[in-house]
Amino acid sequence: MYKRRYFGRTGLFILATVFAVIFLLPTVLTVTNSFMTQSEIDANYGMIFESTRPGAGTYVSDSVNLKFIPDKVSFDQYITVLFRSPQYLFKFWNSVILTIPIVFLQVGIASFAAYSFTRYKSKFKNTVFFFYIVLMLMPYQVTIVPNYIVADELGLLGSRWAVIFPGAFAPFSVFLLTKFMRRIPSVLIEAAKLDGANEWQIFTRVCIPQCRSALYSIAILVFIDYWNMVELPIILLEDAESQPLSVFLSTINTGEVGVAFAVAVIYMIPPLLLFLHGEEALVEGITHAGSVKG
Repeated sequence: MYKRRYFGRTGLFILATVFAVIFLLPTVLTVTNSFMTQSEIDANYGMIFESTRPGAGTYVSDSVNLKFIPDKVSFDQYITVLFRSPQYLFKFWNSVILTIPIVFLQVGIASFAAYSFTRYKSKFKNTVFFFYIVLMLMPYQVTIVPNYIVADELGLLGSRWAVIFPGAFAPFSVFLLTKFMRRIPSVLIEAAKLDGANEWQIFTRVCIPQCRSALYSIAILVFIDYWNMVELPIILLEDAESQPLSVFLSTINTGEVGVAFAVAVIYMIPPLLLFLHGEEALVEGITHAGSVKG
């Protein structure tokens, strides 16, 4: 029995390692290739990008050479991104300007909504919460047209608020935070009431401190989600100067592939640092929220 468990765990460990390596390969390839010279990138992957042009042959050529170690380490791509071509930094700050307000607004609105779903009793509460779940399951492609119509009617089309408002009222945070708030012991709220606390004091001094890990995990997930958004900015932001770097990356032409590698590495740094800093809170928040029956 012991040997069977040992071999079973060993097999699962090997399988998990293989999947981890497969998932990490594109990231590792992006990081290492960002330090290659443009001539080396053209020599290794030129046939791929040449074949994507109209009238070219197949998509992948047999002469493609995937390299993880550059022959010569070069920082020219990063110098171009950071100093020679300011448009990349402008697009980067567009991403920051769009994402940060969405994170704060969505977490703040979700806190009030989740507290209402948790504390107040109403025969319509479960129905409303059910529609929140339905909206959460809908992909962006389904809600883009309604968002476009609403933004047009409000006169926000083309402005950053056309992207910020739909993100601020997204239902995902409400669902996750409601599940977390329902695990708060009722004795804490009753004790606060006996001490004379009103609803605002219960919300700010009892519920919010108990939900710190959930709030942090939600903020991380929302940041990563909207940091990588593409559909909403393309449809709702007509001016290309206002679009985030996630959209701009897809428009880089074949002559700037090395620059695209460097931009991609810089672009993945903020969510990676945020995840590493709040990994424990992220795991705790999701685990506790998912373990409570709603």
